[in-house]
Amino acid sequence: MFAVRLTADAELRPLNPWHAEEFLANLDRARKNMTPWVSPAFVATDLDGARLVLQRYADRWARDDGGIWGIWSDGTLVGGVLLVSLNAGTGVCEAGCWLEPAAEGRGLVTHAVSRLIDWAVDERGLHRVEWRVLSGNVRSIAVARRLGMRRDGVLREVVAGPDGRSDLEIWSLLAPEWRAHRAGAPRGTDGGERLEQ
Repeated sequence: MFAVRLTADAELRPLNPWHAEEFLANLDRARKNMTPWVSPAFVATDLDGARLVLQRYADRWARDDGGIWGIWSDGTLVGGVLLVSLNAGTGVCEAGCWLEPAAEGRGLVTHAVSRLIDWAVDERGLHRVEWRVLSGNVRSIAVARRLGMRRDGVLREVVAGPDGRSDLEIWSLLAPEWRAHRAGAPRGTDGGERLEQ
């Protein structure tokens, strides 16, 4: 078992199917904040659904086309980061995140996504990290900005939802931009630890 320290009381660890009960409890605490922004396929409502989501990402990790990691604070799963997609052939991946309200405002997602980007760029040699976000999700857009991402554009009314159609913003970061950002940005930890599954 490994853990990457994010702050004095928080760490990033692999999130596996056997964490389904913890994952479901975390989703229940985060559900109100997540529902407008995250696909219903991710926000499981029962134990079998939670296990299925985690198994889907375990399978993606085994196929080398995605992965999921949890953020634990004081021993409680409070959120996580994921590679929604990873294509080593094209050098492109899409990152994402979620966090329950009680853990907001501590920089946990920014630290965790930074570690994920480090791994994608340094370990896997990926060139482009994408961040896709509904236009009204100001917290997620703020994370993209803190990470030094640039907004590539907007796909107008591409996502259908219960309240109508929404715009989807595409943000990205290229490997040279990340290296420059990282060189000038303070780090959460010493940067010597590796992200694994």
